[in-house]
Formats: sequence, C-alpha cells, structure tokens
Amino acid sequence: MKTVAACVESIVLQQPFLEDALSKEIINYSALAEHLQQQVSQQLGKTVKTGSIMMALRRYKDKLTVSRPYYKIEVLLGQLGDITLRSNLSDFTFRNSDTLIHSQADILNKIKDKNHIFYTFTRGILESNIIISSSEKADVLDSFKSEKCLEIKENLSAISLLLPKNNTKVAGLYYQILKRLALQNVSLYEVISTTNEFTIVVEDDIVDNAFSIIKNLNKN
Repeated sequence: MKTVAACVESIVLQQPFLEDALSKEIINYSALAEHLQQQVSQQLGKTVKTGSIMMALRRYKDKLTVSRPYYKIEVLLGQLGDITLRSNLSDFTFRNSDTLIHSQADILNKIKDKNHIFYTFTRGILESNIIISSSEKADVLDSFKSEKCLEIKENLSAISLLLPKNNTKVAGLYYQILKRLALQNVSLYEVISTTNEFTIVVEDDIVDNAFSIIKNLNKN
C-alpha cells in the first residue's frame, strides 16, 4: 500500500532543484506541503492533511542528510582541473548511413596534421554529430557531400573541464555541474564527455556566463 512518505519522496525525486533546496534547509515546509497536498491526495485516492505531508518532508530531508554523500561531491569539486575554452566552432548533424564512416575517415585524413583545431565526432542511433573549428567547414562539406546533412550550427564555443581521476566513483558530479548551469539559465547546445573530461558546447552569446559558472564550481 502506497504511503504519504512514498508519494512525497516520488514527487521530490522528480524535481532535483526541490530536493537540493530541502537538503540545504532553504524551503518553507508548510508552504511546500500545501503546494503538494492536491497531488499527494490524488495519488493516494483520499484527502491527506498538510501536517502529514510536512512530517514526510522533514523525514525525507533527514534521510538526505544521512544517506547522500554530498561531502564527496564537494571534495571532487575542489579537485577539478584545468579549463579550456575553444571558440569559432561549427556543429554538423548527419543522418547515419553505411558510408558515413568513410566520410569521417576522409575528414580525419584532411585534418590529421592540424593539431591546433578542435574536433569531436559522436555517433548516435539515427544521426551523428561533428563539432569542428569553423575554419574546416569547407573540408567537412566536401568530405560529407554524399551524406544527408540535417543541420549546421555555427557561432559555437566549447568549454572543457578536466575531472579528477576518481570522478566515476562518486554519483552526482555531472548533476552538480549541470544544475548550476541550469540555475543561471544557461542552455547547452551539446554535451560531450570522456572518462576524465567534460565538455559543454554553447552559443557564443552566452559563453562568458557559462565559463564564469564552470570556473567557479569549486568556490560555491
């Protein structure tokens, strides 16, 4: 049988910002309980008093404090490495095909000696993306001339961040980065990651704000 506590936890888990506010004790329990009352009552099929919801919220907050290793996240944030900013980038989206890999090989051959340029390739289920220095646009279009180009986006910048070697052992690091960007209304055009690197691609007009947020991750 579903309980008030289970309903409240389910609702809060779907709203990470709300969970974060609870963990930091910067939320009004009474107001939140009134806000959630109708939703909890609907899920349980009966009227639920706000007092019961407030109690469930407080118990959930206590569980957050005990069970969530936020201290590990803070340690990781303090160990973040160098930040690299690359501008003048273009993003090309191509429909996947049997010949796409040959087109990719062709562009790789053209840029193999250009160590100064930025280049990433990501293959999805239906489409693939190339993000590359805009100076190479003509070569990309030539190498992929037989492919279906779905979209081209220019005036992009990439911010790359070196992560601590143990970043894969602690849950929530990406969440902390993305949360802070979202709180400042920074929209991401692409997200790219390797084991120890995390890169966001944004439009040029918001790159200064995004860079400032990334730079100050270990200071918040």
